[in-house]
Amino acid sequence: MTKSIPNMFTLGNLFLGMIGIILATNGKTSMAAIMIIIAMLLDGLDGRVARALNAQSEFGKELDSLSDVISFGVAPALIMYTVALTGLNDAFAWTVTAIFPMCGALRLARFNVRPGIPGYFIGLPIPAAGGVLATLALFHEEITAPYMIIAMLLLSYLMISSVKYPNFKKIGLPKKAIKYTPIVIILAVLVAVFFPEQTSMLIFVPLVIYAGYGLKQNFRKLSRKHRDEDRKSDEAYRSSDR
Repeated sequence: MTKSIPNMFTLGNLFLGMIGIILATNGKTSMAAIMIIIAMLLDGLDGRVARALNAQSEFGKELDSLSDVISFGVAPALIMYTVALTGLNDAFAWTVTAIFPMCGALRLARFNVRPGIPGYFIGLPIPAAGGVLATLALFHEEITAPYMIIAMLLLSYLMISSVKYPNFKKIGLPKKAIKYTPIVIILAVLVAVFFPEQTSMLIFVPLVIYAGYGLKQNFRKLSRKHRDEDRKSDEAYRSSDR
């Protein structure tokens, strides 16, 4: 029984992702975004609970990836499609919408088969990317479709990039604290349901900062690469003059 507890959190994540998709198709985008945020909470807890109970398994790892594709790939992309892309050319809107979960699936597959760097993720984790996209969709009245598309494609790129992101999932959860996790989840759900706009905007800010960290690192890597290339060119030029 103990071994199945982390999988219950993972299935809860998947359940909320499906509810988010249904809400988005019914035009209830604020509540759909809230479902993604609560799914992020469950996704953050399943691994910690598994480690605390010594219940980690390959089955749980694969189930987590499959759930994440739905909750943080398909659901956020559909939320964005319903609020910002439906008025555009169908083929273009469908392609942009599909790219996001496709990149998310690639990101998860790479994570499952390649050894990572201790303390870091390679590429923006799909829960963070999905969280940014789902909460960004709530600003569709203030932000026009072209900027939404750019943000969507940028998040897609960051997921499959080689940028290193800090891994906070390794922060442990004491075994004694597991019994309090249902209370934390219930409180989070109540706050999110009664204050959906405020909760979404509150979550949006740290997620954007986290995603922006990768952009900063990427620009730094590119500028360092250009400097190295320029230095090598200068050295080659000087050696050819001798």
